[in-house]
Amino acid sequence: MTEKLGPNERHNLLVRTEFQRALVWVAVVGGAALVWLLAQPLLLILAGAVLATMLDGGTRLLGRVLPIGRGWRLSIILIAAVGFMAWVVMFAGSQLAGQAAELQRVLLVQIERGLAWARDHGFAELNFDPQQALDYVAGSVGQVTAAVGSVLGGLTSLLMIFVLGIFLAMEPRLYERGFAWLLPVRERSHFYVVTDAMGYTLRRLMAGRLLGMLVEGVATWILLGIYGIPMAALLGIITGLLVFIPNVGAIISGVLMVLVGFSVGVEGGLYALAVYFVVQTIDGYVIVPMVAKRTVDLAPALVLGAQLLFGALFGIMGLALADPIVAMIKVALEKNAERTARRIDAETINSEEAKASAIEV
Repeated sequence: MTEKLGPNERHNLLVRTEFQRALVWVAVVGGAALVWLLAQPLLLILAGAVLATMLDGGTRLLGRVLPIGRGWRLSIILIAAVGFMAWVVMFAGSQLAGQAAELQRVLLVQIERGLAWARDHGFAELNFDPQQALDYVAGSVGQVTAAVGSVLGGLTSLLMIFVLGIFLAMEPRLYERGFAWLLPVRERSHFYVVTDAMGYTLRRLMAGRLLGMLVEGVATWILLGIYGIPMAALLGIITGLLVFIPNVGAIISGVLMVLVGFSVGVEGGLYALAVYFVVQTIDGYVIVPMVAKRTVDLAPALVLGAQLLFGALFGIMGLALADPIVAMIKVALEKNAERTARRIDAETINSEEAKASAIEV
């Protein structure tokens, strides 16, 4: 009597096919779970890669005017960056620390005034503690950044990002070849094409971001200082830093600017509002178009949606890295679509040539 193949027999084509499909889904779910569990180190690595992209972009740009070795150019960029941060800490650190404490006091007072005005105009049940709300916002940094919530943890994470960025910027091709070695030989050429396109896009995206940070920060500082708005230096630095987070950062900096302006008076608040619109107009109609035409074109709604998603899942770090992540994903999808289109065109041409040869025969 001949035994029939059972459901556990992998030589059965149907069983083997379904088993392979099940393995794919298990691998997808397991990969997603692994990414979630390792979200914090992965985001730190990604932040280091973004920093390395900025350092690499500065090194390449310096090479156009200073024909010396790459190592020397990278050293000049690093010395300039560290020198600037040291200058900020040494010459403006105490002033900025005092302004930061004053900013919190002004925000509490202005929020209390806003709540009182709202209650006087029919919102009697609108009642909450502004201090508690500020503490919640400051502490809600998400699951990923919960481990670095302390000052020491935050400084340690920044140091790790800085060191990782330096190593990646020193020898980017070394790490690129290392990742390519993990792939099949037939996929390596496409991998190099994709990584080159990602690097090109990120360098220009980050260059535009740094230019926007510089322009908005300095312009806000100067314009608010001309009118005598309190904490102009701190507001300029905050505005410049928040430019790194598109859409959301502009809203936060605008709210802070207007609240501090109204602490001086109605005219001060209106002036701060005017400064905000002028600075955002320059960034939106001059800097962003100048950079966007040379980088990947990201829809604002797509970026905002990614920021909401990554911010909810991974906190402030996910919010800051949402834009580069979306840009890299879009570049990868575009290059994959181009390769697929070339493959289809090649198959079509070969098919037509085969038909023509058959007709001639």
